[in-house]
Amino acid sequence: MFDQLEMAPPDAILGLTEAFNKDPRPNKINLSVGVYKDEAGKTPVLTAVKQAERKILESESTKGYKPIDGAPDYNAAVQMLMLGDHPLIAQGRVQTAHTPGGTGGLRVAADYLHRMNPGVTVHLSDPTWPNHPSIFQSAGVETKTYRYFDPKTNALDLEGMLSALRQIPAGDVVLLHGCCHNPSGVDPTPQHWRRMAAILAEHNLVPLVDFAYQGFGDGLEEDAVGVRAILEAVDEAFICSSFSKNFGLYCERTGALSVIARTADAAAKAMSHMKTCIRTNYSNPPAHGGEIVSTILGDPRLTALWHDEVTMMRTRINGMRTLFADTLDAKGITLPGGDNRFIVRQRGMFSFSGLNKDQVATLRDKYAVYIVGSGRINVAGMTESNMDALCEAIGKVV
Repeated sequence: MFDQLEMAPPDAILGLTEAFNKDPRPNKINLSVGVYKDEAGKTPVLTAVKQAERKILESESTKGYKPIDGAPDYNAAVQMLMLGDHPLIAQGRVQTAHTPGGTGGLRVAADYLHRMNPGVTVHLSDPTWPNHPSIFQSAGVETKTYRYFDPKTNALDLEGMLSALRQIPAGDVVLLHGCCHNPSGVDPTPQHWRRMAAILAEHNLVPLVDFAYQGFGDGLEEDAVGVRAILEAVDEAFICSSFSKNFGLYCERTGALSVIARTADAAAKAMSHMKTCIRTNYSNPPAHGGEIVSTILGDPRLTALWHDEVTMMRTRINGMRTLFADTLDAKGITLPGGDNRFIVRQRGMFSFSGLNKDQVATLRDKYAVYIVGSGRINVAGMTESNMDALCEAIGKVV
């Protein structure tokens, strides 16, 4: 069965980290994988998380299975963080399942669509996270793309996107990045979100929002503007949440899939089929990460501490954006596009730098700078200590 196999190609992003870890050069820089790093280049455990874990350790009395869709207090916390005190929650029109990370939520959504809506197509932004098409295609769901990013301006191609959305057949699913678009870092404004939402409603399209970076753009509430604008216009939606970034729970694989339906009865029925998909996949979710999230969000003191830590992470990321652009300018280096200030205007952990594959390969091979082949840079991997070397290396290849 196995002797004749060829090696599968490495993951486009995680494979770079494997190569980075094997690289013996002492001053190597990893700007590939989407992981937050502090000023020392480390991925920290948040203080709020450590304190929540102590509470959990002292109070837990069982290691029994969680329900298929997760613990009710976790699901309620997810809904409140995502939607605030929204009437949809009180109406019972939102149902949530705890999933293994945001990726798990996307896969459950894909399995549900394949099972319950055969023939549906999921439309992805161009560009999008490289794992998006693979997740849906592996579940047997067809994907297509719609216009999103304008590389000439390093900005949103608003009219191109709106025109593309109008051409999508009714009943299809449109995957939207809730904030901090991956890989471009280019987000719609609140006005843009309202225009997008109106088209989704008019053309009977179902939004699936990948909401992986809440708090890393402009703030926890500010980053939910797009999700909430969508739900003001449409009656049905999927939302995939991830707490890898804003809680730093990367290895705990903590996420959720929420479904919004026209009625409470329809939402309950939809969740019953999602639970069937979950049962035949991973059966029920891992407990620890969900308990951390629900403990923090259920304790006002820990919630306030967590808010402060999210603000600190966001401030550092935005500070690195400014320092990156300023350092390039000071050295007389210009990224493709002719204006380094687009780096500052982007939001979240990522920047679509405009570097091409040959330039990225040279950065890796000659200068030990690891960047995804698309030119996506993880700004959170930059530090004050590696900024000069990074910018000088980029100056050699552009």
